[in-house]
Amino acid sequence: MAENAYIKLVSSSAKKEINIDEVKELFHYYKSITAKTGDQVDWEFGEAAFPYDIKETTEGAGKWFYLHSDNDRYYAILVGTDKETVTAENGEAFEQSYIQVTLPEGCTFGDKGKANEFCKFLAKKLQAELHLFNGRVMYYNPRK
Repeated sequence: MAENAYIKLVSSSAKKEINIDEVKELFHYYKSITAKTGDQVDWEFGEAAFPYDIKETTEGAGKWFYLHSDNDRYYAILVGTDKETVTAENGEAFEQSYIQVTLPEGCTFGDKGKANEFCKFLAKKLQAELHLFNGRVMYYNPRK
């Protein structure tokens, strides 16, 4: 059965909305900074830190993409964006953007570890609320 994690852009997040192209840019940024770390320590860290290729299908264009790996320790991770209607404490309803990270059937423990790492990176960059695969919540957003 597939597992899901959510990075929710709450009112105190750095951004209020995000689209799939912005998420791809964050993954490209992640890939570049890990490659620079590898250059500093003279090791191919970039490939170990991001062993995936970003792929997009015609049906998912503009909504989701997937990370696919040919490495035997990894398989795939799905990443998509959407909005949900949330009711505030005062009863007011508003739309909230989120990024959904899905581990499909057939994924490995390596995929789950990398997905957790990517979720934490995205949540920290966006100052968002991270709902992990195990149901726990991590708050990277400024709180009162």
